[in-house]
Amino acid sequence: MAPKKATTKKPSITSRTKLPLADIRVVEFTHMVMGPTAGVILADMGADVIKVEPIGGDNTRRLKGSGAGYFAMYNRNKRSVALDLKSDEGRKIALQLIKKADVLIENFRPGAMDKLGFGYKEAKKLNPKIIYCSEKGFLTGPYSHRTALDEVAQMMGGLAYMTGPPGQPLRAGASVIDVTGGMFGVIGILAALHQRKKTKKGQQVTASLYETTAFFVGQHMAQHAVTGKPAAPMPARVSAWAVYDVFDTKDDDKVFVGVVSDTQWKIFCDAFGLKEFGADETLATNNGRVAARDRVKPAIQALFKQLTKADLMAKLEATGMPFAPITKPHEMVDDPHLNAAGGFVSLTIPEGEFKGAKVKLPALPLEVDGKRFGVFRDLTRQGQDTRAVLKELGYKPEKIKALLKAGKVEHT
Repeated sequence: MAPKKATTKKPSITSRTKLPLADIRVVEFTHMVMGPTAGVILADMGADVIKVEPIGGDNTRRLKGSGAGYFAMYNRNKRSVALDLKSDEGRKIALQLIKKADVLIENFRPGAMDKLGFGYKEAKKLNPKIIYCSEKGFLTGPYSHRTALDEVAQMMGGLAYMTGPPGQPLRAGASVIDVTGGMFGVIGILAALHQRKKTKKGQQVTASLYETTAFFVGQHMAQHAVTGKPAAPMPARVSAWAVYDVFDTKDDDKVFVGVVSDTQWKIFCDAFGLKEFGADETLATNNGRVAARDRVKPAIQALFKQLTKADLMAKLEATGMPFAPITKPHEMVDDPHLNAAGGFVSLTIPEGEFKGAKVKLPALPLEVDGKRFGVFRDLTRQGQDTRAVLKELGYKPEKIKALLKAGKVEHT
């Protein structure tokens, strides 16, 4: 067996002032996943992100079931200010934050920010240099007025059709469209910030769920254009490779294995003693193997069924084949690679039943100059930074006290 490659512990940058976006201030009017994702990416890279929450806190904090992890995952490295945005005093504070911000992020239903007086036209008048990022369900078009969710976009955008077996559309097992929609928003924000250096002007950036989904399934649209045949759902697809499957092992576990090149096929046959396949010239090229998939796959299934998961993975590792165990999300916290390479950040649950509990969650999946992005500000309580931010805006202690007493702002 080939020796395992050493995994080097990657240092994390935990001082905000040393991060690439340390000079950028963001005001965030968001909830759920899409908007907070854009905010946390900017925050991890050093931006001073001020999350504006309602009195009582963002409802995302209290979600149960599959939404129970949303707040913890997408709100580190941010400051929290709690305001009554229906009051004159709360709106005045929000407008002051907008005036001093480089970036505004919002992901509320169409028209909600306009009703509050915080729409792009108003923000632009107040702060001509602001980059105003709206994370929406749809870009400009007949659907613009609709309210969308990740699942809505996956269903109408073709992704659910491609994920489930024929006749059983199935959403992906994570909020992939919310998250990537937030990522596209960040790409637009960074491009607009770069352009602002030349123009000295801000602009509006809009990212969306539906168009993000369309971009995802673009490869299947292109497949139809190239072949003249509609793409089949992934469970029923005709694979581009003869060996590209999840296989059962002797100890009733499963391992994914892919053999995706002619060179890999030769190595694979030698390593697993498949002399007959290795000598068969009709299997020497990928297209020949795909044509013979019904003959090749059962033989490999039978072979792998004789090996334990550990033995099979050790053999595959030694040959350099693409392979993967089938891992559950909660099992990832013990992954040796992620733990050794700075793949996790440590956070503290700020409230609720598990208040004070320490959790490990995925770090931003980037390295810059060999370093990972870490945590410089733990998850906050609702309104934890209200006093500090109001002081930065020039509010005197007695005024802050009066606002707190009147319930126009909240500090916890």
